[in-house]
This record gives sequence, C-alpha cells and structure tokens, in this order.
Amino acid sequence: MERIKEHPILGTCEPGKIVHFTCDGKTLEGYEGEPIASALRVNGIMVHRYTSKRHEPRGVFCAIGRCTDCVMIVDGVPNVRTCITPLKEGMKVETQYGVSRKGDVK
Repeated sequence: MERIKEHPILGTCEPGKIVHFTCDGKTLEGYEGEPIASALRVNGIMVHRYTSKRHEPRGVFCAIGRCTDCVMIVDGVPNVRTCITPLKEGMKVETQYGVSRKGDVK
C-alpha cells in the first residue's frame, strides 16, 4: 500500500527513520513522524475501533482530525486521533472498543 505523502493538516510527510511500535501486541514498523493511521494502513490494519452500541468497525474517515472514526488507545490514553498523531518509537497502539480496551467492555 502507498503511504500518505501530503496531508492537509500535517503538510508534506517525508519518510523519517524506521521505528517499531505495537498494535494489539503485534510489532510493526513505520516511519517516525508519519501519522499512526498511515503506518497502520501500510501494515494492513484498517479497523481502529468498534462502536459501543452496535460494535461496528470504524477506521480512517476524514483523515484530518475532525471525526472520531480513527480513535485508538495510544500509550494507555483512549480517544487519540491516529490520523493526526505522529508515530514515535515504541508506541503501544490498541484497538478501541467503545471508550475502552476490549477486556474492559462490560
């Protein structure tokens, strides 16, 4: 898959150094500074969260930080907009279920 090269909010995205991060426990690679959502897409991950009532999958929709379809738990913080949050070495990214982790859903 092709990476985002120019973002309407973040500007031009030049490839940075390769960093490692995890998504739901799986170690992945991406470019430092690119949007987390972009790194996930390149690694084949399109679902970022599930809705609380109907448990429907959601992923990137607007890609400019206006909607909440791309929110995930990043380094323990829920509701992080992954389309505008830059990737850093060692980030821990988790699929969000409603407003929490899968195991926390009642």
